[in-house]
Amino acid sequence: MPSMLQTPVRLGALELPNRFVMAPLTRCRADNPEFAPTPLMAHYYAQRAGAGLIVSEATIVSPQGRGYPWTPGIWSAAQVDGWRLVTDAVHAAGGRIVCQLWHCGRLSLPDFHGGALPVAPSAIDPQWKMFSPQGMKPTVTPRALAGAEIAAIVEDFGRAARNAVAAGFDGVEIHSSNGYLIHQFLAACSNTRDDEYGGSIENRARFLFEVLDAVGQALPFDRVGFRLNPMMNRFHGLMVDAGTLPAFEHVVRRANAYGLAYLHLTEPYLPDQLAGGVGVIEEVARHFRPLATMPLVSNGGIDPARAEALLAEHLCDAVAFGRLFISNPDLPQRVASAAALAKWNPDTFYQGGEAGYIDYPPLG
Repeated sequence: MPSMLQTPVRLGALELPNRFVMAPLTRCRADNPEFAPTPLMAHYYAQRAGAGLIVSEATIVSPQGRGYPWTPGIWSAAQVDGWRLVTDAVHAAGGRIVCQLWHCGRLSLPDFHGGALPVAPSAIDPQWKMFSPQGMKPTVTPRALAGAEIAAIVEDFGRAARNAVAAGFDGVEIHSSNGYLIHQFLAACSNTRDDEYGGSIENRARFLFEVLDAVGQALPFDRVGFRLNPMMNRFHGLMVDAGTLPAFEHVVRRANAYGLAYLHLTEPYLPDQLAGGVGVIEEVARHFRPLATMPLVSNGGIDPARAEALLAEHLCDAVAFGRLFISNPDLPQRVASAAALAKWNPDTFYQGGEAGYIDYPPLG
C-alpha cells in the first residue's frame, strides 16, 4: 500500500508536499535578554524543513504571557528579527513554517513577572510544578483578570499575529490547549467567572473567538490554525469534567464558519490523561472528525504506522510528530526509506546549547 504520509495535502492556503507536520516543541534555546530566536534556532528548524509543515515552538505574545525560562517571544522588534532568521532559513531549505501563539496564564510563576502573580480567568491554583532556572517549583494561586485586561490580551494576540507576518511566517497557530490561558477560559474547572467570559459554554468560549477575530485581522483565516487538547486530564491541572465534550463540540462547530487552515487535535497519550476521567474519550480525532469541516491535524504520541492508519480512515488530513522530529531531523526521508528511527534524549530537551538540538545526524 502506498504511503499516505508521503502524499501532498492542502491545509487552507498552505500547500504541503507531504503530511508530516513538525509539532510545536518547547526547547528553551532563546537564552538571551531579549527572548529572541537565535542563529542556532534557525539552524535547528532548517534541518527539519523536509516536514510538510513546521509549527514553531510555542511563542509568547507578551511579557505577561511568560511561563518558562528561555522561551522566545514575538512582541518586540528584536524577536521579529530573530524569527526572520528562522523563517528565511526554513524557506531557503524548501520548507513552510507557522508560528504558534502562546499565553501561559496561570501555568507560570511569580519568578517570571518580577514577583507579581500570574494571571488567569479565575483565582484557582492548577496545583502543578513548573520549570524554572532554579528547578521545579509549585504553582501559586493566580490573579483573576479584569475585563479590560482581557481585551488587552486579545490585542496582544493580534499584535503577535501581525509580527508573525512581518517575520515571514506562512501562517499562525493559536495555542488554545494544554491548560494554557485560552484553555483556562474554556474549562469550567479553571473558569468560575460570573461575567460575559464565564458561566455558559458560549461565554467561556468568548475569549478564544475574540482572539481568533483579532488574529484574522492580521492575515487570512485560511492561514490560521488552532490547537485543542480536549482530553487533558490531570496534566497541567485537572481540565476535564462532565461538561468538557459539549464545550469543545461547540468550539469546533463554531470555528467551522471561519474557513480556517486546520484544527490541530491532541490525542490522550499520557496514562494520567485517561485514568479516572469524567467525560474522557479515548479517540479524539474519531469523535471530532464528523463535527469538523476544516482539515484536521492529529498529534499525541503517534508513530508512523498509526499515522498511516489514521490517514487511511480519513480521521485526519496530516499528522504532527514531536519527539520523533527532535531525534530525526529528516523524519519523512527516514520513514520513506524504512530506515531505523533514532531515539531522542529527554535529558537535552530543555538544557540549552547544541547537544541534543542540532547534533542528531541525518540519514546516511
